[in-house]
Amino acid sequence: MDFKVVLDVRNVVKEYGERKAVNQVSFQIHEGEIFGFLGPNGAGKTTTMKMICGLTKISSGEIYVCGKSVTKDKEYCLKNIGAMIETPLMYGYMSGYDNLKYYATLHEGITKENILSVARVVGLENRLKDKVKTYSLGMRQRLGIAQALLHNPKLLVLDEPLSGLDPAGVKEIRDFLKYLAKKHKIAIFISSHMLSEMEMLCDTIGIINNGYLLEVKHLKQLKEGLKGQQRIRIKVDYPNFAGSIVIKVLKLPVEIAGNSILIKADEKQVSKITKCLLDHGVNIFSIEFVEKTLEEVFMEIIDKKTNGKNSIL
Repeated sequence: MDFKVVLDVRNVVKEYGERKAVNQVSFQIHEGEIFGFLGPNGAGKTTTMKMICGLTKISSGEIYVCGKSVTKDKEYCLKNIGAMIETPLMYGYMSGYDNLKYYATLHEGITKENILSVARVVGLENRLKDKVKTYSLGMRQRLGIAQALLHNPKLLVLDEPLSGLDPAGVKEIRDFLKYLAKKHKIAIFISSHMLSEMEMLCDTIGIINNGYLLEVKHLKQLKEGLKGQQRIRIKVDYPNFAGSIVIKVLKLPVEIAGNSILIKADEKQVSKITKCLLDHGVNIFSIEFVEKTLEEVFMEIIDKKTNGKNSIL
């Protein structure tokens, strides 16, 4: 990606006594890029974000924002970071405008015009006079993002912004974040454990578990890696028996999925598989071709890197 590096995390460690909550984590985020930080609760996602935002001290390593060190040039870095860590604190009895006006006092030089401009960006210009307690959860998330954008940062750090939203709210925030990255060239660092949503939102994925960054890949690379991963799903009356037949007779890898068997094979082998099953008295109700999902690929990465001891979900 031929864009400017906005966030550069280099060999960062965070220690709490003898425990390393984050261990030798390194990655970069470029302008206009959405970087998804995936992992289970306690994996080190929020701790990493707090170090980026200067909310907790780095034990070792270094973090650079727009070329400056968070440790040595904290004030400069914070001017270029907008953050929503955990649930945004908004006052329900106040209007959306008054909430943004309050947060504007934490920065220098933010005018009424700046507030109205940010409200337009997040699509709340027609609801600014309404009390926040009347907002939907999706609108409150937008307002939280608006306060993070007040000072025109280059990097937006969002911790679980999709958590608790209904499907419509998730799509609303997802589309909005894509707009921010594409239209305003903001680098977005977003954590989540919702793999399917991150697949639709992010340009790059980082998987963290037990403090270790296991993998960093562009979505394009991951999707390229899925080529040739086609499987055949066959709905049968006795899946365990059918699976054992395919394994023993045809020597093909099989997974049991409810009332179906998943066989790693291509369409050229369908006639051979169906004939084998029918010859052994198995009734076939449907056949379809399915690609391996990104979620399955991520699970394989977790299992491979942790010897099957951990799960991302």
